[in-house]
Amino acid sequence: MRTGVEIWLGPEHRERLEAVIASGNSPQRHVWWARSVLLSADGMGMMEVQRRTGKGKPTIGRRQERFMKSDVDGRLCDAKRPGRKSPLAPDVVVKVLEMTLSRSHGQATHWTSRAMVAAAGIRHRSAQWIWATYGLKPYRVKTFKLLNDPKFVAKVHDIVDLYVDPSEHALVFSVDEKSQTQALDRNQPGLPLKPSRYGTMNHDYKRHGTTTLFAALDVLEGKVIGQRTARHRHREFIRFLNRINRNTQAAPDIQLIVDNCATPKHPKVSAWLERDSRFHFHFTPTSALWLNAVEGFFAKLTNRRLKRGAFCSIVDLQAAINRFDAETKQNPKPFVWAADPDASIEKVRRGKQALESIH
Repeated sequence: MRTGVEIWLGPEHRERLEAVIASGNSPQRHVWWARSVLLSADGMGMMEVQRRTGKGKPTIGRRQERFMKSDVDGRLCDAKRPGRKSPLAPDVVVKVLEMTLSRSHGQATHWTSRAMVAAAGIRHRSAQWIWATYGLKPYRVKTFKLLNDPKFVAKVHDIVDLYVDPSEHALVFSVDEKSQTQALDRNQPGLPLKPSRYGTMNHDYKRHGTTTLFAALDVLEGKVIGQRTARHRHREFIRFLNRINRNTQAAPDIQLIVDNCATPKHPKVSAWLERDSRFHFHFTPTSALWLNAVEGFFAKLTNRRLKRGAFCSIVDLQAAINRFDAETKQNPKPFVWAADPDASIEKVRRGKQALESIH
């Protein structure tokens, strides 16, 4: 039972409140407020007033106290509420921006919102608002690789020309190796996918060895010549070249796009090329695997068969690779180069200019 509440209504007050309830133009918040006051003045308790008005006890109590402290006109008006908080001063915003762009806090590598709150003396939400307004995300970083190959431009145009306009009667192969592919087996089985739950996979695993996959993607037809080996030395690479040679006896010219690693540049590999004049190597620029079309084949193999797979032995892993290779050969898709090489070259040039201007 609420104590200290005494509501007395004179005839004019009661008439005014009843008029508010009867009027069809009265706001509903005034109607239920006037009804709760009339019920309280008639001696009804808090529970009965709550039942008839459908409002909570704290709301009814605040209205009763306000009725006792103000006149009728004041009672029919909404109480004043605090306005919006004053905006941040411009010098505070400039200070936060300068601190964010110039240095980090102490020995930390980057600013966090909590560190900025402590250093600038502002609220947590204010720091977030400033960063969001000016597009700053000091808690995120992107990685990049700037190519430093002195023959980058010539190599890009050479390889793109092979993709777009190869020479007549020539076969173009994109060649690379996927080394150290591990046969990983999970220590515990996971749970299957179901509605409202992801599929699960145990992060603990057992290693059962590694294998290497050499692959050559026929750019024009989309077919892949693959070979699995235990290691990835020059000897295995020469055996893979012999396999390509056996599968392309009718072609008078073989153009191979290879990466810039040490295996294709081995002296014995160079001697093998001198004995077979049909084969010609085209090296991609250093750290430019995106120019090698066979990397798309390796990415599909990893995402669709290897990344979530569980293999109890090397034989099991090789069988999974063989099945994916066979399915790819059943539905080959020619490789189509769509990017503008000049745009890639210009992007590298702008990146170098930006680094040189800062450092």
